[in-house]
Amino acid sequence: SGSAGVDVETSEEITLTDTQVQCIPTNLTGPLGHGLSALLLGRSSVTRKGIFILLGEIDSDFMGVISIMVWTPNPPVFIPKGSRVGQLVPFKAVDPQASPKERGKGFGSTSIAELYVALDIGKAKPMEKVKIKDEHGNSKTLQMLVDTGVDVTIVS
Repeated sequence: SGSAGVDVETSEEITLTDTQVQCIPTNLTGPLGHGLSALLLGRSSVTRKGIFILLGEIDSDFMGVISIMVWTPNPPVFIPKGSRVGQLVPFKAVDPQASPKERGKGFGSTSIAELYVALDIGKAKPMEKVKIKDEHGNSKTLQMLVDTGVDVTIVS
């Protein structure tokens, strides 16, 4: 039909009761087949209703139920089972060194772990003790300013 994407339906109903990101299972499972990966995007008609689908990548070797990350700034929002809120845009990834591997239930990473923290800090700029551990069990405790006015803090 000429469409770049394939519509994806939710496999259960959900009510978004707050502004936190929720994951909704779909009617699709991976792997997608034929060595295809895909981007999971929101349908424009859904975005106009105040429901935002966060971009996701489905790797060619992903096994399991494909879920949609969804968010709304104006809860509550009810999303019925069978709603076509997202679409998969398939593509052929080229990685000559790729090899199949079991990686869990999705929303993970194949690289070094990263930590993202969100705190409600108000107008104050509080200090917090942060303990950082590496994969070998080594740890370091730091006294850090929580709100430095930037979006990302890098600790090396």
